[in-house]
Amino acid sequence: MGIERSPQQPKTVQPLPGRTIAGPWPSYAGFTHLPEHERWKLYESAKRNRRELEGQGFEMVESYDAFVQRVTRELDI
Repeated sequence: MGIERSPQQPKTVQPLPGRTIAGPWPSYAGFTHLPEHERWKLYESAKRNRRELEGQGFEMVESYDAFVQRVTRELDI
């Protein structure tokens, strides 16, 4: 029997041993030549990718705030 969670109670995912991703990774600096709207799509994709990895139990060494600052700087947005 599992624990039921209410919709208001966020799911907490604990990092699994050996699943730490050292960062900053990946770099988005090579995409600055793209049009701005494409760079915004990449930014949304980067955030979605990070959420998916964390949802699978990976832990990112780079804090979320540092990640956002780095990606927006690398994409020049």
